[in-house]
Amino acid sequence: MTTVTLGHPDTILHAAAAAAVVRVLEAYEMEVEYVTGTRNDLSAAMAAGGIDLFVSAWLPDIDPDWLAPALGMEAFGGLYKPVFGWALPEGSAPYVVTIADLATDDGTVSRNIVTPESVIERVRQGVAAYGLTECGFTLDARPDEDAFQHAAQAIETGEATILPLWQPHFLHHGGRLRLLDDPKAGLGGEQQARLLLRTAARETLDSDLLDELDELTLGNKVVSALDYAMRREGMSADEAAEAWQRGKLLPR
Repeated sequence: MTTVTLGHPDTILHAAAAAAVVRVLEAYEMEVEYVTGTRNDLSAAMAAGGIDLFVSAWLPDIDPDWLAPALGMEAFGGLYKPVFGWALPEGSAPYVVTIADLATDDGTVSRNIVTPESVIERVRQGVAAYGLTECGFTLDARPDEDAFQHAAQAIETGEATILPLWQPHFLHHGGRLRLLDDPKAGLGGEQQARLLLRTAARETLDSDLLDELDELTLGNKVVSALDYAMRREGMSADEAAEAWQRGKLLPR
């Protein structure tokens, strides 16, 4: 049995996506050893040849450093399409369709934007692009989990408050958020979540396996559901991936 070292960033969302990829590897009777840790840990492991397959790099803008020649990795496939956006709870302020509409809002939408600390710079870019400081909007940066809890409460109550989130994300599962259009592209462009393969490992792996991984598409909806299953339903990454594979994760 061939052993593959599979790396992924140390987050629930990346662990969930990696577990879905592992379902394909196991179908080819591959034994998987996981490698995770900080960005520096993962980069060092790549440079040392310690990661055969990586799930995943958000390209072109978020993780281009993982394609540095010294790391020996090449990108292929496309698992899903991460995009950063601002959302409102479904049913709140229906007349606000784009971020630009916030400048003429009558005050229904909260002027305080609670933002996860990890995305504060992207939120600032959006505020600047649309001149929202001049319209009275302020930023309240909180630790990510605290901001997610605030967002979950806003979704439950239907409060008209801006929720800055990446998609996929567990809070997008269930269709209770409405993304605002970004006509000025002030929040940055759509990314591709791509697999990375250690170039030197290509010759040792089954070409049919690589073709199947190259064609594997999870999509934002599936990854959001995997993330939700782990965070809200207490599933492990493997349990969530198995539920997805059996068609039990999303309503038919």
